[in-house]
Amino acid sequence: MLRSVRARTTAGATAVVAVALIIGAFAFFGVLTASVFESAERAAENRAEELAARIEDDSAQFISTLDEEVVQVLDANGEVIASGGDAGSEPLPTGKAPGVVRVDGEPVFLVTEDLPGGRVLALGVSVEDETETLGTVALLLTAAVPVLVALVAATTWIVVGRALRPVERIRADVDGITAERLDRRVPVPDSQDEIAHLTRTMNGMLDRLDASAQAQRRFVSDASHELRSPLATIRQHAEIAQTHPDTTSVGELADLVHEEGLRMQGLVDALLLLTRLDEGAAPPHETVDLDDLVLAEVRRLRQSGRTVDGSGIGAARVAGDPRLLGQLVRNLADNAARHARNRIAFTVGEHAGTVVLEVEDDGSGIPEAERERVFERFVRLDEARARDAGGSGLGLAIVRAIAAASGGSVSVAESRWGGARFVVRLPAAT
Repeated sequence: MLRSVRARTTAGATAVVAVALIIGAFAFFGVLTASVFESAERAAENRAEELAARIEDDSAQFISTLDEEVVQVLDANGEVIASGGDAGSEPLPTGKAPGVVRVDGEPVFLVTEDLPGGRVLALGVSVEDETETLGTVALLLTAAVPVLVALVAATTWIVVGRALRPVERIRADVDGITAERLDRRVPVPDSQDEIAHLTRTMNGMLDRLDASAQAQRRFVSDASHELRSPLATIRQHAEIAQTHPDTTSVGELADLVHEEGLRMQGLVDALLLLTRLDEGAAPPHETVDLDDLVLAEVRRLRQSGRTVDGSGIGAARVAGDPRLLGQLVRNLADNAARHARNRIAFTVGEHAGTVVLEVEDDGSGIPEAERERVFERFVRLDEARARDAGGSGLGLAIVRAIAAASGGSVSVAESRWGGARFVVRLPAAT
């Protein structure tokens, strides 16, 4: 409890206020005392000057007629020449003037005034009322400071407790969120303060965790679904070979296993790549000549006998991972090669700080309603349902994931020949 934020905040605020109040109380009392005694000193000096003027014009014996004043006239030896009724016969302690002394137990402010012939006039003005007032003020300050400190401590304890109450609710809500309940979110208060910002940040973190968990579950589901088919094919042919060895040869079985193994390897590599991209790990960024990657794919497709137009390829540099960007271009090229009838065209150019890559073919195209769905995983349109023509259904999903990881985007439209035209936009390298 003592280590809680509430306790530490209360202790800190109370200590600061206590020190400030104590220093302020002493300062206030000191200023008030100085002001009170300064007024008493001025009054005493004025009265002393008045009496000194009368002594110069008259004898000092009239001092004896002042029954209610503390006043004496002393000679050069400090002996009393004349004394007021309240001064008594003992010489006043002129060595302490100006200042407060006690005469017959009563506090007076004592001042002196030099007279001709080495004489000295000593006058005391009563400060009993002022002393009582200062005592009362000191008593009030002594009582008020602890009360104010206690009030500040209680107020801070209550206010901090109320301020931290939403944090405790957030803690309790988050504590109840498990891996199986990542869809839950913390209610956002209407206060629009730091607690609300913390709640939104917490919900954003939960969104990312939920998306990551969904990506992992999707990976497991997709992998199990797609890998089941080649494994079933291999197992089926192996069982046939065991049961009816005369119906197949070792070479045919080896070719089938090799083909299905390559297909499984391609699926695993693609799924692992998508998983890394789903995790949001930033790929290494370096300057890449995108036109060189595209020209390499143009040459590869031409070597396979395809008619490829690369006249629209211009110099363009982007920032990204050259391996991933090469995979992006390769997947678009393979997709165009699978669906093109006769022609494929590549275009690369830079416009207003954005590099645009276009890959188009003269195939049957993609219906407008399907143009967003083709980037989902394991999606094959009707034309590409066959395994030998449609690929794994991961190529375009990888293209979108790489484009997003590189700070860009990808879309699909109709080509000039009625086929598909894929457009990738990436930030140009600075």
